[in-house]
Amino acid sequence: MISFLNSCVINGLDGDLIKIEIDIVKGLSTFNIVGLPDTVVKESKDRIRSAIVNSGYKFNTGRIVINMSPANSKKEGSHMDLPMALGILSSSREIKSECLADTIFLGELSLSGEINKTNNILPMLIYLKEKGFKNFIIPWKNKDEGALLKDINVFAADNLREVVDFLKKKSYLSQIDFKDGFFKSNDDSYYDFSEVIGQRKIKKAMEISASGYHNIIMLGPPGAGKTMLAKRFNSILPSLSYEEAIEITKIYSISGKLDNNMPFITERPFRSPHHTTSPVSIAGGGSNPRPGEISLAHYGVLFMDEFPEFPRSVLEVLRQPMEDEKITISRSNGSYTFPCKFILLASMNPCPCGYYNHPTKECTCSPNQIDKYLSKISGPLLDRIDIQVEISPLQFSKLKVKKDEESSKSIKERVENARLIQFERYKKEKIIYNSQLSGKLLEKHCKLDSKTLDFLEMTFDKLSLSTRSYNKILKISRTIADLEASDIISFSHVTQALQYRNLDKYFGKKRGF
Repeated sequence: MISFLNSCVINGLDGDLIKIEIDIVKGLSTFNIVGLPDTVVKESKDRIRSAIVNSGYKFNTGRIVINMSPANSKKEGSHMDLPMALGILSSSREIKSECLADTIFLGELSLSGEINKTNNILPMLIYLKEKGFKNFIIPWKNKDEGALLKDINVFAADNLREVVDFLKKKSYLSQIDFKDGFFKSNDDSYYDFSEVIGQRKIKKAMEISASGYHNIIMLGPPGAGKTMLAKRFNSILPSLSYEEAIEITKIYSISGKLDNNMPFITERPFRSPHHTTSPVSIAGGGSNPRPGEISLAHYGVLFMDEFPEFPRSVLEVLRQPMEDEKITISRSNGSYTFPCKFILLASMNPCPCGYYNHPTKECTCSPNQIDKYLSKISGPLLDRIDIQVEISPLQFSKLKVKKDEESSKSIKERVENARLIQFERYKKEKIIYNSQLSGKLLEKHCKLDSKTLDFLEMTFDKLSLSTRSYNKILKISRTIADLEASDIISFSHVTQALQYRNLDKYFGKKRGF
């Protein structure tokens, strides 16, 4: 008798539907799994045999063949233990085959028959739901992931016998209901901009960055407050939506980075890799590709402190994903695409010692050392960073003055209002943020009057700006206008935007451009 079940495997962030066929015939006792199974799937034979026997059922001693189709795609993951065991019991007539038809079973079996916690449950549920499946049985230890999705029936079981009894209608399994409220972010951030004295220009730059989803780099000497400001950037970002939270949680589930006590992401990611990290760690990859730091920062922030200290090979990896908001990793067995819609937040010193142009401290670096230091950041990469600002150390006289600084909550309200304006403006387009404007959309939504155009033309020639830099200025101007709830980009909006592109001139001067 042949039994049929459905399952899936995860390739990158996408899934592939797998059809499992189990056939048991009389003959010499053998157990074969075919259809390009990996080592984990092959080893499941011993787990399944012991789990069935130790659960109190007879293991058929005939010739067992399990086929996984399509046969030309690799099958990975221990989650197929449970459906294979149930298929064997169905072929042995322990349970009726029709009980398996419309339900997806996911779970790794222990030798005792217990269903262990299994990786990638959430991505598989999302994929199978998209394929039209509604009924699922998952491990009890993954029940919180099962509660994240709407409009499906998810049951959780501790062991194989519970599942069999449920299918025989001898007992009930706990149904996991969707729990609304999982994704309500906590607005009480540990870090707050009210703790930062002064630095109004940098705070405004970060507000613009958060509002329009613009990449930002800060240049300044040690102790100026770059890292302190960066740590507070997340506190002004809008709260996650349900859809965003699901997508981020899916990435973290595949990466094996979900906390056992909190199996879902409720806050925007803030990733801060060390400058000794490798290109693969940043972009993702490996023999079995997994998301890198840029994908783990999806819908959040990738903070790269001491930007020029990263190897140039690491920095250049960022160029294409910053434009495309996704990265494709190709291997001999296929291609894997991971999303990476992040805000790059970078900080750097003006020179190796950190004190070039410092008001009180002398720089000890030679011109060649400074040039070599700055040359690690290529022109094309710098062009892709919308907002570029210098930060100066705070004078002691300003530290003495007790003054109430604006809170993150107040700034966040303006950011959310600006995001709402963009959402309404672009709801018929294929973009969400001002930073995504390009081509005809840039012309449509960033119209300027003749006076402003003449001024920009003069500035373009004087500063030798690239076309990409010109477009960045328009996008920043659009975001500044949105923060002021203005439909029109005025001359003042453009002049403000130019203040946030001053590193173009700085880098060109130091390199002799």
